[in-house]
Amino acid sequence: MHKEIIKIFLILFFLFMPNTFLYSEGEYFLTLRNEKVNLRQGPSFKHPIKIFYKKKYLPVLIQDKSDNFRKIRDHENNSGWIHISQLSKKKAAISVDEGLIVFKNPTIYSKPLAILDKGRLCLVSKCEKEWCKIKVDKYVGWVKKESLWGKL
Repeated sequence: MHKEIIKIFLILFFLFMPNTFLYSEGEYFLTLRNEKVNLRQGPSFKHPIKIFYKKKYLPVLIQDKSDNFRKIRDHENNSGWIHISQLSKKKAAISVDEGLIVFKNPTIYSKPLAILDKGRLCLVSKCEKEWCKIKVDKYVGWVKKESLWGKL
């Protein structure tokens, strides 16, 4: 009886806590404010630039802070420091699955509107339990939340 209770507890724990292992407590998402943003090796303008981002609204995971700089990680696991003036609270996400279908309504039984490639940037207007309403080019529709990386 005792082993069965432990087994049920472990199943429920892993079933309802899947995102716990993806991000640490205190981490959160922001997006890039401009078309060109510098990712630096350290938290000051004196540190060299590692990467030039050229995608407005690209989501980044904030992991740490130092004065006016934030340590970030992107969807490709690049990490470094960005000045807070280059960050925005606008909601966006990256599709992580190839062939992600955008539906008219938040159900797989509604009309499919478009198919997204892996790595496609989506502006997010709202998220519900399992679905997020997104905008990509001229399409506005719903995708499964689990297929996105970014602010949800």
